[in-house]
Amino acid sequence: MSVNPQDMRQVKQELRKEYTNIRKSYSPERKKQLDVKVTRRLLNLWAFREAGTVLCYVSSSLEVDTGEIIKTALSMGKSVAVPRCGETARSMDFYFINSLDELSAQHFGILEPEADESRKLTDLSNGFCIVPGLSFDVNGFRLGFGGGYYDKFLEEFRGVSAGLCYEDCIAKKLPRGRYDKSINMVVTENRFYRNN
Repeated sequence: MSVNPQDMRQVKQELRKEYTNIRKSYSPERKKQLDVKVTRRLLNLWAFREAGTVLCYVSSSLEVDTGEIIKTALSMGKSVAVPRCGETARSMDFYFINSLDELSAQHFGILEPEADESRKLTDLSNGFCIVPGLSFDVNGFRLGFGGGYYDKFLEEFRGVSAGLCYEDCIAKKLPRGRYDKSINMVVTENRFYRNN
């Protein structure tokens, strides 16, 4: 059954409001507790521990906090790359960092690295990519913030992808379009959802 693209956009917008409201309902203390649990689960994943290169989003206030994940990956001697969004065409590249101190506020106030070509990640054939989302479903499809940056990036990425989410924001099945890509696994405070 095909869905009108306009209807799909409207449904996704309504779901974004729903999952945004769920996340905003958490007290700072509750969110911190959930973030700690999600982080512990992720750091214990074999795929994370074995990865030489970790690609990780830098979290906003609505997202599962990734600060400890980035610090831990760096302390383990892993190469860590974080995203920087392009000015046009919804492009996004990852750049290697040695510290969170190297980031500064850019688009939408999100902390991003400098666009240094010598530190740009060019090999997308492997690595462990930690993906943000407002919601994920049990099959690894995600509902992002609507920019399309990760959908475009995941078209090219060939490593392992893992989404971070709160259990309250897991859906049985999210609406998906032809450009939506599923990820390998989703980590919540309670469990793992493995797609492939």
